[in-house]
Amino acid sequence: MNWQTALRLGRVSNLPTVWSNSLAGLVLAGSGLALDVGFGLMAIMSLFYVGGMYINDAFDQHIDAAERPERPIPSGQVSAGTVYVSGFIMLALGIAALFLWAGWRPGLTGVALAGAIIYYDWRHKTDPIGPAWMGLCRVLVYLAAAFLVTTQPPAVLYMGAGALFCYLIGLTYIAKQENLGAVANLWPLLFLAVPAVAAIWIAATNGGLALILAVIFVVWMVNALRYLWRRQPGDIPRAVVSLIAGMSLLDAVFIAHMGAGQMAIAAALCFVATLAFQRFIPGT
Repeated sequence: MNWQTALRLGRVSNLPTVWSNSLAGLVLAGSGLALDVGFGLMAIMSLFYVGGMYINDAFDQHIDAAERPERPIPSGQVSAGTVYVSGFIMLALGIAALFLWAGWRPGLTGVALAGAIIYYDWRHKTDPIGPAWMGLCRVLVYLAAAFLVTTQPPAVLYMGAGALFCYLIGLTYIAKQENLGAVANLWPLLFLAVPAVAAIWIAATNGGLALILAVIFVVWMVNALRYLWRRQPGDIPRAVVSLIAGMSLLDAVFIAHMGAGQMAIAAALCFVATLAFQRFIPGT
């Protein structure tokens, strides 16, 4: 397996969204965010994300052979066995790192995260609540980050995690329709109203950077959803990758709400980095 195939399998262009999730979880839990803790957590969560993407492709190999024959496994660029083993090794390393570096609470959260990832990858094509499992994966990133710095995460962390959970449900539902060229039912997109309302509330109760980021997030999300109504070729994938990048903006809004301006800017830069990386490595 060459490095281009490895990067494509891991959808590494979306990794900055995992990094901003990690920052948000730490800040919302009340951490002052020491650099070693922040970078360490981002590295560990990257293992979970890339490992999960590998396992996703391995489980989807037969569907991809019919619908996306250019994907690495059906095109013969790498064997399914290699992808399975690589993915599970990365998840195991992530769990071990959390236990050894952060303690039993983050470690157990890592076990739950790995379990949610594997279940989603295995059943997402047939489970009607598959998007909720994807949302749970991101919520568990928040919780693992929080348990690094506190045994009792504050209410604001759960508020942020809830908004992110709803965002992922709407986003994942759209992504599931990517090959159809149109979204069959639009009602699940109502879940996207939750993070939008949260951002508007933050904009109304905060000034300065939080207000600016909240406005940018809502405008970006509305612009991404506009593709669903335009229905031109390539619009569904364009909406998906735009919303994926928007996760980091949502993180930035909540971080700014906590008064952590520098960390909010870092999360916003993760949004920019995701868009830049997606130009070279497909985000879906």
